[in-house]
Amino acid sequence: MIPATSAAGRRQLLAGASLGLYAAVVALVPGLGVKAALCAPLLAIPLGWWVLQTPRRWLSLFILMALLLPPLPFAIGNSGPHLALLAACGGLWAGLLRIGEWCWEADALTVALLALFAILLGSVAMAALYSGAAIAAGSFARVLLFGISVYVFFYLRHGPGTASRTESFALMQVMFWAAVASALFACIDFYYQLPAPAGYGPQFIWLESGVFRRAQGFFYEASTLGNVCAFFLEMIAVALFLRRRERPVPLPALLAGGIVLASALALSYSRGSLVNVGVALAALLWMERRRIGLGRLLTGVALLAATAAALSIAVPAFANIYWLRIWSSVQYFTQSPNAVLSGRLQNWALLRDFLLAHPWYALLGVGYKTLPYSNFIGTTVIADNTYFSALIETGFLGLAAVIALNGAILAAAYRASKSAGRRSFFGTWMFCFWVGQSVQMFSVDLLTYWRVLPLYFCVLALATRKELGEHPVS
Repeated sequence: MIPATSAAGRRQLLAGASLGLYAAVVALVPGLGVKAALCAPLLAIPLGWWVLQTPRRWLSLFILMALLLPPLPFAIGNSGPHLALLAACGGLWAGLLRIGEWCWEADALTVALLALFAILLGSVAMAALYSGAAIAAGSFARVLLFGISVYVFFYLRHGPGTASRTESFALMQVMFWAAVASALFACIDFYYQLPAPAGYGPQFIWLESGVFRRAQGFFYEASTLGNVCAFFLEMIAVALFLRRRERPVPLPALLAGGIVLASALALSYSRGSLVNVGVALAALLWMERRRIGLGRLLTGVALLAATAAALSIAVPAFANIYWLRIWSSVQYFTQSPNAVLSGRLQNWALLRDFLLAHPWYALLGVGYKTLPYSNFIGTTVIADNTYFSALIETGFLGLAAVIALNGAILAAAYRASKSAGRRSFFGTWMFCFWVGQSVQMFSVDLLTYWRVLPLYFCVLALATRKELGEHPVS
């Protein structure tokens, strides 16, 4: 026993001496940046070990990082690299460590998702051919970012991330509270006009009192914030139709979170996300038409009234111009649609003319996400339309894959909504939301929202996993 104890003591002494020596090196090196870089492994190694202890811990960490951290202030990409990518790498490693727990099952949804990813990946060759290696490298990086969502879906539906009833709701609660915290920061950010993150889209509102940056929180642009707010507002609407004991979050917390999310949606100035919410609520009311009661209607009206009151009190000038903008968008749409759509019709006409003059490019496309960065068609242009972008950048096959994926998601989510238990909640939520997403895709390329798209595919996996709710609670 004595030799063993001595050996253990020597190992502890060696470890302590090594750590002390490393700390001395950190203290002596010049520059705060170098010190931070040297300290990073001391945090990353134990954090990585902690994350890999359970199969879903990395996903919770990814969600928290994606929603609550800004990008790093380095000139890489549009907005700089993001720490959530480290959590995604941890998730890939977790999947490899548990490779024996994967169980593949081919159906329309998995085939459609894999087909779209394969087509996007193949279009990188077209990007290299038409726009050069540098832009092709950017295209490849954006395909990999979309691949995070694909991996999350398969990890939860076919891999070691399979969740029990309790675990699935716990994961959803992490997403909900992180989204509410992110939306709350976005509201504070708008009110005080805090310094923008490392990279951001120049989106502003002109008021009589000055020019203000639209609410975007930790995201690159305001529309991403609006989209994630729409996602959880629709979750709240679905939860209102559940019995009290079945709700994922208590009613007071749902309503408080709803006020924050709705306020952030309004301050983001995203009309597309507002349309998303309206279409999703219409789908929900149609699905629950036999269960609509006065209490639920009054609760929904009270939530809207409380949000409007909060905005009117906190930012009265913005509230007035916001409602005026919404009304003007409806009133003048037929007279000046291009102005109402923020110049999108002009961009679409440019892309249409290019395609009519060069129809052969619609066969294989010009490369995924090359239009905003390449002058290949004569100028850079942002399509602001998922379908149009897919047609020109990935060809007819890419457009067909996007449409097929939308159809597969809606069909699978609708079937899940008709099942028993908590799958019904996730299925109804996903079906209504994706109906809204399919409409909003006409005004923005939602496939590029890599920081929030994994949340949507996470709920899709929880809804369509056949065994969900049948596992014993672990």
